Amino acid sequence: MPRVRYITDDGSVQEIEGNEGESLMHVAVRNGVPGIEGECGGELSCATCHVYVDSGWVSKLRPPSQDEEELLESVEDVRDDSRLGCQIRLTAAIDGIVATVVS
Repeated sequence: MPRVRYITDDGSVQEIEGNEGESLMHVAVRNGVPGIEGECGGELSCATCHVYVDSGWVSKLRPPSQDEEELLESVEDVRDDSRLGCQIRLTAAIDGIVATVVS
């Protein structure tokens, strides 16, 4: 099972196993990671799952879709490594991915 390391506002790290194909947002919500709301349920219509992906992992992900990029333009604190957790699906290739929660 692929793992995700979430870094929260207070600097704590939660390492959580998820299911292959599950989104970073769903893993976080299911496990109560503070700062990840997932209000739209992964429908790409909010941004309450905004994370910064650790630079070593960015190149291993599919690029964001145009819809994701447009939604990210509407949030504060957007950076080059910003992604929506609902758009990142767990695979063996990204086992151990590090995502910093944006609050």
